[in-house]
Amino acid sequence: MTPGPGRAAREAGEPVAQVCDFRSKTGSWEARADLVVVGSGVAGLTAALRARELGLRVLLVTKAAIEDGNTRWAQGGVAVVLDGERDDGDSVARHVEDTLAAGAGLCEPDAVRTILHAGPAAVSWLRSRGARFDPGAGGLLARTREGGHSAFRVIHAGGDATGAEVQRSLVAQSAGLPVLERHIAVDALLTPRGEVGGVAVLDPDGVPGRLRAPAVLLATGGLGQLYQATSNPEIATGDGLALALRAGAPAADLEFVQFHPTVLYTPGARGRCPLVTEAVRGEGAVLVDGAGAPVMHGVHPLGDLAPRDVVSAAITRRMAAAPGGIEDHVFLDATGISGFDRRFPTVQAACRAIGVDPAREPIPVTPAAHFACGGVLAGTDGRTGVRGLYAAGEVARTGLHGANRLASNSLLEGLVAGTAAAEAVAADLAAGLLADPRQAAEPERVVPVAERDALQRVMSRYAALGRDADGLAVAGSVLDLRLTHGPMRTHREVEDAALTLVAHALVAAAARRTESRGCHLRSDFPGRDDESWRRSQFIRLSPSGQPVLADAVLDGRAA
Repeated sequence: MTPGPGRAAREAGEPVAQVCDFRSKTGSWEARADLVVVGSGVAGLTAALRARELGLRVLLVTKAAIEDGNTRWAQGGVAVVLDGERDDGDSVARHVEDTLAAGAGLCEPDAVRTILHAGPAAVSWLRSRGARFDPGAGGLLARTREGGHSAFRVIHAGGDATGAEVQRSLVAQSAGLPVLERHIAVDALLTPRGEVGGVAVLDPDGVPGRLRAPAVLLATGGLGQLYQATSNPEIATGDGLALALRAGAPAADLEFVQFHPTVLYTPGARGRCPLVTEAVRGEGAVLVDGAGAPVMHGVHPLGDLAPRDVVSAAITRRMAAAPGGIEDHVFLDATGISGFDRRFPTVQAACRAIGVDPAREPIPVTPAAHFACGGVLAGTDGRTGVRGLYAAGEVARTGLHGANRLASNSLLEGLVAGTAAAEAVAADLAAGLLADPRQAAEPERVVPVAERDALQRVMSRYAALGRDADGLAVAGSVLDLRLTHGPMRTHREVEDAALTLVAHALVAAAARRTESRGCHLRSDFPGRDDESWRRSQFIRLSPSGQPVLADAVLDGRAA
């Protein structure tokens, strides 16, 4: 059997060889395209489909199956203000205000306005491609409210299976799109001038290949596997962020990792934990502690629908007090919601699997790593600090999320930014701004790698919620002591190298930010310091491969 992409490429329409010019190589293989999209979630698939509409030769690479990834696990919905389908007084401007408030001073208002104003058109495009959202009264779409939102503006599908429906509709549109499944991106191919000219990958058997293209779009999702418990799938290992840093691109806001307040608690759980969507609280459920007392009473004007960072922090404080002798979880009382099983079938199934009936008893929940608010520094058009490299979705830091993401803004961002990135690539190609991929080569690297279990334990203990200087110093020391160095020759080595690099960068950023803001909570600096810290931090790699921090002063643009 010939090494390379033929074994794992989907060829639903035009043969892959005709689209991307695959050529066998001795001991390796190559392919060519105009654009390589890395990742098959909402941002990656949207970008690939839009680029194909614009006439580009596109190749999609995903390290699992095309339908896998984090998008399909998104339960809540898409936050969007649609003409004729909104609360009285609601508007895109109010959606902007809610997003800026949740972002705790570090959103970029221009980016927020650009993305949210493009939201209705993006949702219309998705619906025209077959996405089916739940109907409400009078032939309109059903809408709910989630934490941080001042109105009912979150549309959903399948009750609590919105991500699965978005993923289904996009995959259905991908027929004929060349896709390399179970291939992992290792490193960018760089020209002598440091421009991107493609990406090096490993096929399912670890055979190296080179995908040559003047443009590479990273849509690889988040980094939840830095922690022992997360809502993210096992493939969320920060690969795209690490690749971008090694390619010379700056990142920002890496210290802001949002912990979802309510994942289903099971003793000793590791890896991906079932999510209990925020929409359950939007329908009236209440958080209570082990003694039955309300968790959010007097904490925030929005109560149980406060922004996620506020709710996660309140739960963490309450667990530390161990009311009722329970120190590792609280409860979500949804017994007052009629028809729970019909409105939230995914949550219902997960609860039943651990013997809990939400109609009769409260649901045990706890915070878990959920969403990276920071990432590769990118514009709302996906352009990064390295020519030929683009980023969209959770891997990118566009300025939409600031220090804390507003609920259900992520699927919308993926749709909008994926479209804009594809259009930016097409414009840059037409203008002759991108490099000749024939001049690009894969750097020879020996990278630091920490043992994954030890990394996850130390990050969960010292760099999750409630950080302090001593704990972050311990985390950095443990990571340093656990390092080995070597090449990235297997999928596991690529993932572990990415987790190691991202962990070092996150710890450095968290240690330097001596305040609490958004989802960055310092127990030794509990107050928010707008005078000193109302700014983002850039991070890039030094010539020796070490994360180096610099300030990104926002000059009053943050709100």
